[in-house]
Amino acid sequence: MVAHVTENPRYAFNKSCEHCGIVFTVYIDPNDFSDWLAGSGFIQDLMPYLCDGERELLLSGTCGSCFDEIMENA
Repeated sequence: MVAHVTENPRYAFNKSCEHCGIVFTVYIDPNDFSDWLAGSGFIQDLMPYLCDGERELLLSGTCGSCFDEIMENA
C-alpha cells in the first residue's frame, strides 16, 4: 500500500462511535475535511489516506467493529 501524502499537516480529530461510545482519533488534512463538508467530492476521493473504518466513522458515526457487528446481524 502506498501512503497518500498531502502538503498540509494532518490534525487529530476525535470522534466517538454512536453505538459503543469509544472515542477514536482520526488524523485528517483540514483542507480535505472542509472540502468534504462542502460537498466538493466523495470522502474516499478526498481522503484516500483514511482506512475504510475511519471513513465510516466520519460518515455514519459507527466504528468498524460496530459496523461489522451490525452487518453480521442484518
